[in-house]
Amino acid sequence: MRVKEQLLSLKPYQPGKPMEEVKKEYNLTKVVKLASNENPYGCSPKAKQAIVDELSQLAIYPDGYSAELRTKLAAHVGVQEQELIFGNGSDEVVQIICRALLSPDSNTVMATPTFPQYKHNAVIEGSEIREVPLVDGNHDLENMLLQIDENTTVVWVCTPNNPTGTYVTKDSLVNFLNKVPKHVLVVVDEAYYEYVLAEDYPETVEFINEYPNLMILRTFSKAYGLASLRIGYGIANAELIRKIEPAREPFNTSRVAQVAAIAALDDAQFVEECRGENKEGLQQFYSFCEELKLPYYPSEGNFILIDFNRDSDEVFNALLKKGYIVRSGNALGFPTHLRITVGDRQQNEEIIEALREFVQ
Repeated sequence: MRVKEQLLSLKPYQPGKPMEEVKKEYNLTKVVKLASNENPYGCSPKAKQAIVDELSQLAIYPDGYSAELRTKLAAHVGVQEQELIFGNGSDEVVQIICRALLSPDSNTVMATPTFPQYKHNAVIEGSEIREVPLVDGNHDLENMLLQIDENTTVVWVCTPNNPTGTYVTKDSLVNFLNKVPKHVLVVVDEAYYEYVLAEDYPETVEFINEYPNLMILRTFSKAYGLASLRIGYGIANAELIRKIEPAREPFNTSRVAQVAAIAALDDAQFVEECRGENKEGLQQFYSFCEELKLPYYPSEGNFILIDFNRDSDEVFNALLKKGYIVRSGNALGFPTHLRITVGDRQQNEEIIEALREFVQ
């Protein structure tokens, strides 16, 4: 059977080892997963109750338009209902954008390393990929601009960037948007938006009307703690949403995900508490890195990228044997680094102690 030639160069997404498998392989009773930037505090109790209340409706298809969630989220974010598109995680919105705008006749511009699904989906669509290396972990927006031409259809800006945790300031983003040609869609991926504390981080929703070639991506997977339910969204002007909407699969977000997201939006205190705990958790890692003189990137996400000055798989495997699953930098374009999700205070203390023993 013949498949698209470009698929032959791709590998399916490789998640970290399941916790039960690690327990069995290393004869462990306890395993802590700090690899996928999940919320260590789970989700809001209101979301949990909404999920329970919805279980009697599992035989019924979801509302494909997500009308109730759409109304709730539009008010929460401060946009019109027609300026939203929903996906099975923001990953699917990335796929929808690529499906709608990329082709073998186009090119797309992105940083490297960054969230890999931009490139993955662009390869599937046969589009030319133009990657611009990060500078000190940050997007090199000026050189990204130089890569844009008349065949460019999408530019990706991940902020905070995964895997570095760095961000694009308001002034830098506005300057960039002012220079990008109007025929090019700028996708600003803000999956970690709720964790950001930087004062010069832009409130990009305010730019939607001024820049009709801007789309913002956000998700309920991170700070809201609904990763397993897979629900995210895009924000853009209504005309753009209307044009790409046909590339979205029908019933792509579940009933359970929709009601959980609605309930999660009603619990601002939960998100605020998670943001505060994350700030303290990052400080635990910063102190550790400074104590042992390990280079790291200050992060606006719920993860940290640390340079251990050796093959990252060596550190990864040492932690795995102790029951800690993290993300090896070899899979992220940082072969001497680890990306570690910020856990709760005890989890952070424990993995930092394991790392200290290894390094010393």
